[in-house]
Amino acid sequence: MAKKSFQEIISSPGMPVLVDFYADWCGPCKSMNPIIQQVAGEYNGKLKVVKVNIDNNQAAASQFRVQGVPTFILFHKGQQVWRQSGAMPAHQLTQVIKQYV
Repeated sequence: MAKKSFQEIISSPGMPVLVDFYADWCGPCKSMNPIIQQVAGEYNGKLKVVKVNIDNNQAAASQFRVQGVPTFILFHKGQQVWRQSGAMPAHQLTQVIKQYV
């Protein structure tokens, strides 16, 4: 199976896509990992979560003008509907996601 392009992934019909731009050297990114896993589990089948390492995927990071990590971008029907940089509590992230699932 061919690897899907980033554009194909974020345009997936039927469910919103949360993209987590992160880096291995980023402390706040590491602290967000359990929160992202919790949210992914909570919205399993209703939300797609994609993690993008900015060091390995500089093209995607520059395409979306990611200045700092972690940066979270929520896409719905291929459109960017929300974005935030920095760590946040789980309830703040779920409040945003709830609007689109």
